[in-house]
Amino acid sequence: MKRREFLKKAGTGAAAAVAASAIAAPNVIAQKKYNWKMVTTWPPNLPVLQTGAVRFAQRVKEATDGRINIQVFAGGELVPPLNTFDAVSDGTVECGSGAAYYWAGKTPACQWFAAVPFGLNAQGNNAWFYSGGGLKLWEEVYAPFNVIPRPQGNTGVQMGGWFRKEMNTIKDYDGLKMRIPGLGGKVIAGAGGTVVLLPGGEIFTSLERGVLDATEWVGPMHDLRMGFYKAAQYYYYPGWHEPGTTLEVMFNKKAYESLPKDLQAILDAVAMETNMWSLSEFEAGNGAALQELITKHNVNLKQFPAPLLDDLRELAKDVLEEEADKDPLARKVHDAFKKFKAQVGVWGTVSENAYYNVIADKFKLKA
Repeated sequence: MKRREFLKKAGTGAAAAVAASAIAAPNVIAQKKYNWKMVTTWPPNLPVLQTGAVRFAQRVKEATDGRINIQVFAGGELVPPLNTFDAVSDGTVECGSGAAYYWAGKTPACQWFAAVPFGLNAQGNNAWFYSGGGLKLWEEVYAPFNVIPRPQGNTGVQMGGWFRKEMNTIKDYDGLKMRIPGLGGKVIAGAGGTVVLLPGGEIFTSLERGVLDATEWVGPMHDLRMGFYKAAQYYYYPGWHEPGTTLEVMFNKKAYESLPKDLQAILDAVAMETNMWSLSEFEAGNGAALQELITKHNVNLKQFPAPLLDDLRELAKDVLEEEADKDPLARKVHDAFKKFKAQVGVWGTVSENAYYNVIADKFKLKA
């Protein structure tokens, strides 16, 4: 009797376990999958910028075990490059990649989340976003457009640009036709220059034909690829206008919030990973490209004269205040940025700046 009772109870327990497994199995096997589209402002196959967007999509697919699959379209393949923000905002696509200063026509406050002349470098921007309240402000700025932003990369300190003539004083900008976006472009306009906004594919021809007198792009790795050294003689540094340009991934709010919390967390984590990867790619690639430009292509590398930089810095202060006064939210962002910059600047003076001054004479450009 005891044996029969034991087998009966054991059979009941086994049946219950099988039934429970049958109920739970569909929840494990048939998890919902999300097929998204991403549009970017970047040309096809542009290293780090477009390839970074593609890498982001691949990493999301891997991290979610295929629950999110993102099809990436370069600028112009699905929508025009500068329609990226609108496509994400209205839900035409679920996400996009670009740089926030492209959307200054939507709201002037967005410009501080890409690059600020004489502003923060990549390290400072990341500190502001992740630990200084910058990302919360960015979310506030994009909220009326149903867009959620995340940092997705950084170029590091850019180059000052390619010029067809030497730049000695701020007066040399008077009448200069230069391709330069964002707040830096407004500074050039304030110095008497003519700002021309062109997509990447049109810059070289315009510079070669004299439609442009100067252009900035990114840094040696990308500038070498673009062949600007064939059209302009002088390559200036530093990139005061974009000392640490943040790249962005942006999500349609409805699409993002429709995801389970674990998938939202994965998107955020992969965006942060891509942010670090992008900066590392730029830092690793720019040095070798710069040496090639100098030694192989005989580029005339020149530093902006200190008095010229001083004049541009003073002009930039005025431009930033003018832009901040255009909108209460821009003023809020500018004041927060300025406060954080002063805070990290004190520390940077006795840490990064002091260290680089010590080792500066140990590194010489190859002649």
